[in-house]
Amino acid sequence: MKNIPIALICSRLLFGVIIVLLAMLQPQYFQGVITVLIAIGFAGDILDGIIARYLKISTTKLRRMDSNVDMVFWICIIISSVIICPAFYKQNYWPVVILVLLEVTCYVLCFLRFKKEVATHALSAKAWAISIFVTLVLIINTSSPLPVFRICFYLGVISRLEIIAMLVVIKTWTNDIPTLYHAFKIRKGKPVKRYKLFNG
Repeated sequence: MKNIPIALICSRLLFGVIIVLLAMLQPQYFQGVITVLIAIGFAGDILDGIIARYLKISTTKLRRMDSNVDMVFWICIIISSVIICPAFYKQNYWPVVILVLLEVTCYVLCFLRFKKEVATHALSAKAWAISIFVTLVLIINTSSPLPVFRICFYLGVISRLEIIAMLVVIKTWTNDIPTLYHAFKIRKGKPVKRYKLFNG
């Protein structure tokens, strides 16, 4: 039972590689298969944390591993969507660049301040992940994700700015910070109420 969260995390690495290969080779029904793999990986991303907390094995090391694998998984999906529908990215070049720069800023700031990667698992980031999931599935299957992409863009900007603010506010590296409000509480040394379903 204790290996289930790790298995779910590692499975996303495998799914990411398979998704890229499917996008490159484009066999029959590849879009449907990619969509199923994305959905399974996304569900696994939700379940691994819940199961780990239920089994009381939600360690900092596991949360960091989860964050790193998540980044690789989503990068693989984005690469696949670029291969399948490059026209969308040409048409939405600047919004995509802004989101990428904000994401890079989060990681660079965290490494500069704490020598570790981002693992805040903020609630806003989870909302953004849902919008990314829907947007990428639409890009891969229809090449036309609007107006969902607009929602994804604004959620991305809001969530990344919140995480940047969190990283500035907290004094020491901390994982699982639900909101900026909680970051201020952590800075003051006050106890933080986390949500059992979403945060450790």
